[in-house]
Amino acid sequence: MIDVMTPGMVGFDREEVLAMEKITVSLPSPLLAVLDGLARKWSTTRSDAVAELIRRVEQEELEEQLKEGYLALAEANRKDAGFFLHAQAEVVLRDGN
Repeated sequence: MIDVMTPGMVGFDREEVLAMEKITVSLPSPLLAVLDGLARKWSTTRSDAVAELIRRVEQEELEEQLKEGYLALAEANRKDAGFFLHAQAEVVLRDGN
């Protein structure tokens, strides 16, 4: 795991380093240039830059799923509130007289 602590400093989780697998990846030259630029910016290797990018995509997907879940829950809560609004209004009007 890469932890970006301060600009140019990258930390690693020792357990993940021990569990790494080797793969071969082919990239078009423009993407390789982007990867090399990120690796330089983050003061890390190509492999660690790829791992960080994958983690970020995974995090973004999780955040999107959470957002969708919260929106669905908010809609359910809105419907519940609408359902109970009539009963609450009836009590308020009754008690107010």
